[in-house]
Amino acid sequence: MSAAVATARRWGTLPGVATVYRWELFKLRHQKRTYLGLGASILVPVLFVIAVHLRRSHERGGGFAFSDYVDKSGLAIPLVILLFGAIWLFPLIAALVAGDIFASEDHNGTLKTILTRSLERWQLFAGKALAAGTYAIAAILLCGTVGVVAGSIQSGFNPLQSLSGTIVSAPRATELVYFSLLIYLIPITAIVCIGLLLSVVTHNSAAAVVGTLMISLVFQLIGILPGLGALQPYLLSTQFNAWQGLLRTPIDWTPIVRAIWICAIYGLGSLFCAFVVFLRRDVAGG
Repeated sequence: MSAAVATARRWGTLPGVATVYRWELFKLRHQKRTYLGLGASILVPVLFVIAVHLRRSHERGGGFAFSDYVDKSGLAIPLVILLFGAIWLFPLIAALVAGDIFASEDHNGTLKTILTRSLERWQLFAGKALAAGTYAIAAILLCGTVGVVAGSIQSGFNPLQSLSGTIVSAPRATELVYFSLLIYLIPITAIVCIGLLLSVVTHNSAAAVVGTLMISLVFQLIGILPGLGALQPYLLSTQFNAWQGLLRTPIDWTPIVRAIWICAIYGLGSLFCAFVVFLRRDVAGG
């Protein structure tokens, strides 16, 4: 009897999506790559706040872009991290689990055993996909929360200036920060789906993780190439900036709505392809 089925029986539930989901979360708690991603989610905002503190201590004027924002309110810290984290940090964190969650079964030779223990393929796929998505959500929210706390300690829990120049109260700004994190999860979910596709197709964790990150970087490269400006609104990389619409007065919903349907095309398309490939896989033949 596989460990997953034994655990499910101890919980008193039949094997299904919920069982797979809980078991995958249990496995994630015992994998190093899980803590690499979550550790980065904590470490990056802390290091950024330290850098802000050192700059304020040793410099007079100047500084980096958005320095005026982070000096006036610590609530700007997580927003600046969202801005720069889209380049490689958050896609990599999402890919760490999404790219490994299927490929690791191939590496360990456990997929055949799992599928012959009262589990249907769609249940296994759905449970693993939900676990990968949960990890990405946890990492983004953790990073944002650490950024809010560390930033508030450094620069104060003060009102935040919006991108339109208006002043937003600290409680309202906190709400906007977390709504921004939720909007940010839209393209991150699409990245997770791409990672799942590569994990299913390549059967190799390293290839899937690196491939997911490279696809994200390629989108960004296309966005800066001359002559391709017309494509920029429809690139996945552009959707990482959709949250900025929340920081305008009045709120600009256009980039947010666009991010929803564009990321749905990228994400659901990748997820559907991954599902079809997984359903058709010859498990008996390896």
